[in-house]
Amino acid sequence: MTQGQALSILKLGANVFLTGEPGSGKTHTVNLYIQYLREHGINVAVTASTGIAATHLGGTTIHSWSGIGIKKELTDRDLAALCNNSRLVNKVRKTKVLIIDEISMLEARTLFAVENATKVLCGNTKPLGGLQVVFVGDFFQLPPIPQENEDVKFAFESPSWDSAKPVVCYLSEQYRQNDKYFTSILKSIRNRDGLSQIYQILSARKVDVTIEKTITRLYSHNIDVDTINSRKLTALAGEEHTFQMTSLGRKTLIERIKKSCLSPETLILKKGARVIFTKNNFERGFVNGTLGEIVAFNENGIPIVLTKQNRKIEASPMEWSIEEQDKVLASVTQIPLRLAWALTVHKGQGMTLDSAIVDLSDAFEYGQGYVAISRVRSLSGLFLLGLNKRALEVHPKIADIDIHFRKQSIDALKLLNKISEADLLNKQVSFIRVCGGKKKKQTEGVSERSYSVELIRKKYKNAYRPWSNKEDADLKRVYQSGKKVYEIADMFGRQPGSIRSRLTKLELLEISV
Repeated sequence: MTQGQALSILKLGANVFLTGEPGSGKTHTVNLYIQYLREHGINVAVTASTGIAATHLGGTTIHSWSGIGIKKELTDRDLAALCNNSRLVNKVRKTKVLIIDEISMLEARTLFAVENATKVLCGNTKPLGGLQVVFVGDFFQLPPIPQENEDVKFAFESPSWDSAKPVVCYLSEQYRQNDKYFTSILKSIRNRDGLSQIYQILSARKVDVTIEKTITRLYSHNIDVDTINSRKLTALAGEEHTFQMTSLGRKTLIERIKKSCLSPETLILKKGARVIFTKNNFERGFVNGTLGEIVAFNENGIPIVLTKQNRKIEASPMEWSIEEQDKVLASVTQIPLRLAWALTVHKGQGMTLDSAIVDLSDAFEYGQGYVAISRVRSLSGLFLLGLNKRALEVHPKIADIDIHFRKQSIDALKLLNKISEADLLNKQVSFIRVCGGKKKKQTEGVSERSYSVELIRKKYKNAYRPWSNKEDADLKRVYQSGKKVYEIADMFGRQPGSIRSRLTKLELLEISV
């Protein structure tokens, strides 16, 4: 399923499980949906299972948002206490859409507790209190941390998952790996297919521990990371430049941001320091994971980074915040960098690296090796200091359920393709109205639907018009001549998504997830 198709389903208001392999654009897609909701005045709660993931989206943890805190189970007394918190009740009742990122790390019991909390806070016995819920993540990645002597219970094993009945949108496009051979290796790890051969292939990427390549190292444990970064920085000649994080807002929220922010509270840099960007800023030319080296400091003391792509970027301070109902409750500001001779696998989750030296000799958790390896764009950019057998293991429950998720996504796409473009737009507009959303700015006397269609037809003159038999015949002929979808879209005056849907309906284009 493409990002565009998944976005169309999200806009219908259905509960959704947005998933896909690393680099398929899950975060990008959910950010587009968040932007869409806010443009229409719909209150969206952006949360995640961990603080690090929450700061990537500018949100908070699901535990904090729902009021459950560290509890995994709620008693009647706990629920009554939540209802007595007027601020919490007001916040949750204004929410129409709940997004939970990094769902792989949320335990089943916690999801059930969140559902019970939302039901009482919303005063609604429907699943998740009647909110649209969007689960985002990949269960092949890091799992929940179980209690001692307990088996891992994933979110999809919770009765709350069953009651939500999420539509599965399994993204199939790949934006990180451009190496087909490497992509096939990652797929084999996911499918637990030919692991002995994969182990041999990856073992050939082993390098000596003394290797001095100027690329980031990924380790399983914090102590290894801190030791290497400190030693490397000390070895550099030159003046230290110290950047202290500043903050604004409630103290408890500020502390929460600090713990999950990838940039440290005190950042010490020198010329020659190996660094990694910790935020996305496409306009300025970097993303979370862009590597570089400090080559200078400008007249204001701002570090200048030379990236691997030979671009010089001034790393001006940026803000991390916790927002609620589109209001900033707390924020911290810091240079969007951290030392990057070494990182932990956990902090690297969500990053895209051109290359990495990875030590998986002490990998101890399912998915840990897969997360580390899949950060890299190509096999040639992967160097291993060590590799144990556990590093290639994914949780056995996940390989089985993934087949089910893929089938559900195919079924969802078939249903989507049966909906006409006009009906799809009407259903999406209906969801905006149900949520109490506002219309986009429009000309006086023009309805929302007609305005939207007319706006689209300025670029695609035949958008939302019925297909004739002649157009179907012409479409088949042009497609079989080898024309690309975007070329056909221009020829027919229709959106690329419309062309794909029609080709699928005519059984000329295979449905994929």
